[in-house]
Amino acid sequence: MKSYILKRILLGVVVLFGVILITFFLTRVIPSNPAAQWAGSRATPAQIQKARIELGLDKPIYVQFEKYVVDLFHGNLGTSLRTKQPVLKELETYLPPTIELVFWSTIMAVLIGIPLGLNSARKKDHALDHFCRFFSVGAVSLPTFWVALFLQLIFYRKLGILPLGGQLDTKMNILYNVPHNTGLLLLDSLLSGQIPVFLNAAKHIILPAVTIALYPMGLVARMTRSSLLEILEEDYIKAARSYGIKERFIIWRYALKNSMGTTVTVLALSIGYTLTNTFLVEAIFSWPGIGNYISTAVVSLDYPAIMGVTLFSACAYILLNLIADIIISFDPRVRV
Repeated sequence: MKSYILKRILLGVVVLFGVILITFFLTRVIPSNPAAQWAGSRATPAQIQKARIELGLDKPIYVQFEKYVVDLFHGNLGTSLRTKQPVLKELETYLPPTIELVFWSTIMAVLIGIPLGLNSARKKDHALDHFCRFFSVGAVSLPTFWVALFLQLIFYRKLGILPLGGQLDTKMNILYNVPHNTGLLLLDSLLSGQIPVFLNAAKHIILPAVTIALYPMGLVARMTRSSLLEILEEDYIKAARSYGIKERFIIWRYALKNSMGTTVTVLALSIGYTLTNTFLVEAIFSWPGIGNYISTAVVSLDYPAIMGVTLFSACAYILLNLIADIIISFDPRVRV
């Protein structure tokens, strides 16, 4: 297991270096003028030239890349051209709300998607199976922005039971000293004992979390169903049934455990995808996360910020794949 994990980590380092190399050179060939953006909209040619020297753009591109890699080893992701703030500091501000949102959407996807796929496989070609397949295909296919607007229309406009957007009501920010210890609002408010803030934040996270959860939920349900259908035809399942073992025990103890490899892999990839592709949901629900940050960076051609988010995304994919591989490797069939 140790050698397997070490190989996966080394492969991840190679992939990460490739991502850095490709992204760095792509951001440099995009038609833009970072020096002019850094100097300001009313900068003179002399000020722009000074900015080029300050940013190191006057040096050959391989020298710029070498300096960027050295800075990375020192924990420096560069400085945003738009805000003049360190990219790492801005990521620390914008990442926690997105991580919190993706975490709860993932929990929701697992708790609903796996039982849906399981019951769909158990009742193959019955009404429940048709419903589960219809739901999973719809969850994967529906446009995210349409789902977000539809949920707002129903639960805010029509029913008035859930807020339109944001992390908190305005009065909460006025009446309470909202904690910002970890950046995870639900956790911070719970640890600080501010139950009204916790309940209000929980209401605000429901709609965006459900919107994000639909896609991985559909994937998990479909993968669980397809894997279980194959496993339920295996000889050892038929043997267990012939011994009179209860069907529920067979499903949960033997079949589901052996079908988790594909589901875990798909779930890990969907989490990595979701972490940096929430900009539509965050824009619709006014959620102050990494999605808004990267969309603004792309529009303004803020390449240090783009590089920082790309690097985080690559690290997330590599880490999640490593975790998925470790979980799957506990299966003796995979070890063999």
